[in-house]
Amino acid sequence: MPKVLSHNLVRTMFLLSVITVVLELVDSSNCTSRRCLSNVLIDKNLLSQPQNDSCTQEVRVPILEYQTLEVNTKQLHLLILLQASIEWEDPELAWDTSVYKFDEVILPVDKIWTPELFVTNAITSTLKHSSANVLVYSNGTVKDNLIINAEVNCEVNLFNYPFAYDVCPVAVQAWGTDKCGTTLKFGDLILTDNSHGDWQTVDAELQKKRDDRNYIHVELKLKSTNPFLTLMLPSYLIIFVDIVSFALPLRGGGRNAFKVTLVLSFTLFINILNSQLPGDSECSPIIRPHFCICLIFLVVSMVVSMLTTRLSLEGQLVFCCWSKGSAPKITENKEQNEDEETKADISTIQPNGSENSQILRKVAKYLETHETNEAEKERQHKFADMLDKTFFWIYFLGGLGYLVIMTVIMLNYKCEVNHFDFWHN
Repeated sequence: MPKVLSHNLVRTMFLLSVITVVLELVDSSNCTSRRCLSNVLIDKNLLSQPQNDSCTQEVRVPILEYQTLEVNTKQLHLLILLQASIEWEDPELAWDTSVYKFDEVILPVDKIWTPELFVTNAITSTLKHSSANVLVYSNGTVKDNLIINAEVNCEVNLFNYPFAYDVCPVAVQAWGTDKCGTTLKFGDLILTDNSHGDWQTVDAELQKKRDDRNYIHVELKLKSTNPFLTLMLPSYLIIFVDIVSFALPLRGGGRNAFKVTLVLSFTLFINILNSQLPGDSECSPIIRPHFCICLIFLVVSMVVSMLTTRLSLEGQLVFCCWSKGSAPKITENKEQNEDEETKADISTIQPNGSENSQILRKVAKYLETHETNEAEKERQHKFADMLDKTFFWIYFLGGLGYLVIMTVIMLNYKCEVNHFDFWHN
């Protein structure tokens, strides 16, 4: 009897365990929660691009946000940030809503295929997902968000610096080759935070070169206030001060010392600001030759002022030791000796008879020679002063005309640059 009871107990326990396992299997096969649905889709291991008869997959970009982070005028690089909302259809990720009563489910981004966007003319580019998950709908639609940081090689036209204005294309594409791959269909482009540093993003617009070549037409403008105040205005003021310095007297050497100081100051100014000047490009910045021309103006003004000063004092511009300049010095020394003799005679000889007439002749000759020298010096000074005033008006009109012409060129001249040379065909 005990054996029969023991046998029945074991049999009962076995039947109960079998029933429990069967019930668990039935329950697991009937799991309809979101997590169960997610696991089912993950187990499909769909890591390749959805395949269809056309061998292409359309990816929609309903919203693309563009932001200019920095414009590097030394290396002519454009740092940008793109944020794209993308969506595409993957039929194998669809499910029957009569079994799983949900319209959407969350999947890990690394468990399914996701498209990649890249900037064609970028030197460096990084792509990352804004989240570790994507949203999948019951009809197979997948939604994701991408963030692209890129350094674009952009030949910004800096000819008009510091009044630079130009456009820069940012080519956005997806992988594709031999009529297979991914095609992009863009929606709205949103420009965010359009002002960084000295540069302002005036506008950004989606355009096409071909059906498979999409790019963002970015219009950039340099905010000229800061570079104009630090670069252009000082050069204008130094030329203006140099013109006004002609009001200083020609004699005495004070004007020459002042002009030498201006030349040295402007040279130091260029050396200090050389690090702030933009780099060379296909259209070299005109501000570089502008500084060179300003320096030439100052040097010419300084040299002419020195020469007219010498002309006023010496009466000639010849520097050779055997030149005519030695004759006036000898004559002057001779006259000085005669003057001293005359003065000595006047002080030692008592006035009487013929001696008085001799002394008077010497005194008259001395006065006549002195008046002749003074008249010659005055004539030399007037001639030098006339040349100085003539050069002043030439310099004034030439300097003013140059500054006006240079400003007009900087504001209006347009240097053409090929921004699409990264597309070779």
